[in-house]
Amino acid sequence: MLKLHFAPNSRAGRIVWLLEELQLPYEINKMAFHPKDLKSEEHRARHPLGRVPVLEDGDVSIYESGAIVDYVLERHKNGGLKPAVNDNRFPEYLQWFHYCEGMVMPAVNTIVVQTILLPEDRRDAAVLGQAQRLLSKSLEPVNIALDSRDYLIGDFSAADIMLGHACFMSHRLGCVPDEMPDLKAYVARVAARPAFQTAITMQ
Repeated sequence: MLKLHFAPNSRAGRIVWLLEELQLPYEINKMAFHPKDLKSEEHRARHPLGRVPVLEDGDVSIYESGAIVDYVLERHKNGGLKPAVNDNRFPEYLQWFHYCEGMVMPAVNTIVVQTILLPEDRRDAAVLGQAQRLLSKSLEPVNIALDSRDYLIGDFSAADIMLGHACFMSHRLGCVPDEMPDLKAYVARVAARPAFQTAITMQ
């Protein structure tokens, strides 16, 4: 059985969401989002930097959320939740799948650090403002792509699990403005999915 090493308010939520959407059986090792768990010798043996998610599948142990999503789809669902390589939507699927970590999450990470993780006396308003502006710019193409679409490539796909989770986090940080109505509607649509709700209740 698949085993997911998980901590709340992390990218591991994407993997719970994926496994729930695919209705795959799994067990979960829920850890605190705290160095005592994540930086322990036991967990560093799974991930050298003490991060989550980590997925174990028999003798296989793999980390990085995007790699885990691809692995699960190919090994356990014959590419389910992704278009075939010869499908016209495949290039766009790849684009949005990787846009998440390439463009959106770096700014989200900085905002989280500057508003939550750092003590107030170490926060930098200039760094925070720059990250917020970058996030807004990064989300604009997503809002445009969702015009007249329910999901990023039309049908729900693993690109939505990657980027949809990042958009949800952006919205929770107050960084999805009213001027992006299609993106706001998309976040609400994602949040209403039962599998997503299961993942979020673990946070």
